[in-house]
Amino acid sequence: MFENKVAVVTGGAKGIGKAIADEFRRAGAKVCVIDLLENDYYVGDLADPAVLENFARRVINDWGHLDYLVNNALPLMKGISECSYDEFNYALRVGVSAPFYLTKLFLPHFAPGAAIVNISSSRDRMSQPQTESYTAAKGGISALTHALAVSLAGRVRVNSISPGWIETGDQVWTGPDAAQQPAGRVGNPLDIANMALYLCSEKAGFITGENICIDGGMTRQMSYHNDFGWPLREENER
Repeated sequence: MFENKVAVVTGGAKGIGKAIADEFRRAGAKVCVIDLLENDYYVGDLADPAVLENFARRVINDWGHLDYLVNNALPLMKGISECSYDEFNYALRVGVSAPFYLTKLFLPHFAPGAAIVNISSSRDRMSQPQTESYTAAKGGISALTHALAVSLAGRVRVNSISPGWIETGDQVWTGPDAAQQPAGRVGNPLDIANMALYLCSEKAGFITGENICIDGGMTRQMSYHNDFGWPLREENER
């Protein structure tokens, strides 16, 4: 399906990004990864616009065009109690500014039928305490998705995926951790990678501007005090 297509995956050296990159490779695509971690294509900080410019230049020099851009790189997660102004801005540069700028840099080079997939999070609609930098970045990329879909109409389809709890290590979750999910289990990176490749495929040719939540149903499950035996504890009880 993706033979000789060119895909960029940011944050593609581990976790969800690596699963997406690996699945693209298995499907025949040429994959260009950028990550702070060591990888086989480009190591660099997505918060630096010069790095993004050099990376985009290399991709186009190597392949001449781009078919798919997957913005997956992980923003910093710190809360309002400890997150500095600079750290908050750093999270936004990685999570929102970099996807915007990479799209702008690649815009003249997207091939017909091109697609962008942004990796958001179910935290774009719900939160835990002390997650402001990450949550703001994920909310921003969800909004950026539909804005780009409209601006790039007829040229590039743009969608996002909002993962819930995805286990990217070797931990096997059973008992209440699995049972609390309506799907009956914790997610894995392939749950996200499969959707990312689908959204890039011709099968998704009538889908753009969407944000698809893949969270085992957790955000659809109402939770009130004493539901499922979960009591709300007051702050002074914690």
